[in-house]
Amino acid sequence: MKGSLIDPDLSFAHPSRPRIRYSIFTTCVKQEKETSIKLFIHIHDMFPMVTEFINYGQQTVRAARYIGQGFTITLSHANRLPVTIQYPYEKLIISERFRGRIHFEFDKCIACEVCVRVCPIDLPVVDWKLETDIRKKRLLNYSIDFGICIFCGNCVEYCPTNCLSMTEEYELSTYDRHELNYNQIALGRLPMSVIDDYTIRTVLNSPQIKRD
Repeated sequence: MKGSLIDPDLSFAHPSRPRIRYSIFTTCVKQEKETSIKLFIHIHDMFPMVTEFINYGQQTVRAARYIGQGFTITLSHANRLPVTIQYPYEKLIISERFRGRIHFEFDKCIACEVCVRVCPIDLPVVDWKLETDIRKKRLLNYSIDFGICIFCGNCVEYCPTNCLSMTEEYELSTYDRHELNYNQIALGRLPMSVIDDYTIRTVLNSPQIKRD
């Protein structure tokens, strides 16, 4: 209509145009949604790669820390004194409670065989004879096989007359195992202290004392 105030571009003047505009708008929205979904899927697919990269970095840092700790321990040992000694020219001074060869005093033994009963392997061999006139046992022979002895010290601890004692003697090696079976004579031999042995050099078993 000529002279009409109605704009011919308005939707109610052209019923077919709103449908076209709505379909174009719907298509654009669908494309944007599809693009957003594809972008989200792409980012989601990148997460494992990013996670692996982060884990690799953490493992690298952890490995470097462990290597640094190892080097720190190694460098801390650099200023320490040597632990090894030139045996047999040097010998350590044994501690007071060292359990070495057993010393036996024949005169104190009453042949009670307590040492045999408390021994885990029934090792000491005690030969005795009963004196009927005085009703007492008389010790004949006493022997310990150090090839079997485990140096537990039970015989020394439970001996009622203290005829057994631990010494600092540890050099018992021999070529014949039968020589390790000590009788009362060998057991009664007094041990030689390491300090009294002038043929060797004694070394204190203490890291605080420096050696020459």
